Parts: sequence; structure tokens; C-alpha cells
Amino acid sequence: MATHTVPGDAVQERIHLTSEERALFDTLLAAAKFAGSNTVLRAAGGWVRDKLLGKESKDIDIALDNMLGKEFADKVNEYLASQGKETHTAAVIHSNPDQSKHLETARMKVNSLWIDLVNLRSETYADGSRIPKMEFGTPLQDAMRRDFTVNSLFYNLNEDAVEDLTGRGLEDLRQGLLRTPLPPQETFKDDPLRVMRAVRFATRFNFAPDPAILTAAASEE
Repeated sequence: MATHTVPGDAVQERIHLTSEERALFDTLLAAAKFAGSNTVLRAAGGWVRDKLLGKESKDIDIALDNMLGKEFADKVNEYLASQGKETHTAAVIHSNPDQSKHLETARMKVNSLWIDLVNLRSETYADGSRIPKMEFGTPLQDAMRRDFTVNSLFYNLNEDAVEDLTGRGLEDLRQGLLRTPLPPQETFKDDPLRVMRAVRFATRFNFAPDPAILTAAASEE
């Protein structure tokens, strides 16, 4: 198995937050408590991957387990207003299948950082369509529908813990291996654009594609 040029011990065991990130996450948790919700907040995707690689990232996606992004954004602003702090209107970014964005996202600034808010979801595709049917999903369903295992990791803000729900994300990150959570044929059939994403991602991070990805990609040509 080919490995990444960064040795496995370069991958962090836990997320080390900057002071800005800590302030942001404390605000989000306080907003959920202020709203009286039992919402679990998870940072998802590239931010988690990059932080575990010891890299800084401003691309913070927050996944919500029981409400839509715009709904939670409104609750954050209600909390900030109650504290006499500055609020910012959340912009709703509509889905754009051509850019592999299949769900509306609420984007807002909190303190000094921008975040994207989305709900955990599952995806099902009709035959011949790249536009999935979206439903609220479990954390595991959300992790499994993502493109690669190294992008399926969560950081649970409530627990201050990394969650590897596919059971392979952390090890693949250490090995520098690009692998899909589901069989690659299924992943690429659902969204053929992920073939190009796999090439770009492997080149950018110098990750070795799993041989099954190469086989599946060739069948999509």
C-alpha cells in the first residue's frame, strides 16, 4: 500500500483549537443552550482533516443533528443580541448540483470567523440523476455519504472529541490513503464529479488513491 509522504505520527491525536476557534465554539454551544435545544454541534469535513494534519483552516462547516442551518443561525443571533454582542445576518446559499452542492447552507459571521451551517443528512439518488433527495440523517449516514473517509471525520463540539464513524478515516489519514466510505462504484455513480475531485485531492495532498478508486474511475470514463 502506498503511503503519504507525511509520516503517521504527524497526524494529531486530537484537535488543538486556536483562541478564535475556542471562542467561536463556546459561542455556538452557549447559543444552543440559550435556545433550550439539545442540538449536538459537529465541525465536519476539511476543517477536521486539516486540523488533524496540524494545518490551520478557516473553512469551518458546522453540522447540526436536529435543525436546519438557517434556523440555528437565527438562534445564534438571538443569543448574541441577548449578550449585547454584534450580530450578522445569515446568508442562505442555495443548492448548486453543478458544484456538488446539493443542500442549502446558511453562512454567517460569528465573532471574527465565518462558518457554514448545515444539517446532518442522508442522500438517495434516482436513476440517471445527480441531484439527490435529501433527508435528515444520523451522524453515521452523513459520514458515509461523504466523498472520502478522510473528509468524513467529525469534531464533536459538545464532547470535545474527534468522531471517526466510518472506522477508517483516521487510519487512512495516517497512511495518506484516499478511499471512499462506500464502495467507489456507488460513490462515483451517484456523483461522477467525484472522479475529478479524487484526482485533484490526491494531487493536492499527495495522497495515494485506493486501487478500487482507480478501477471505479476507469469504468466512469
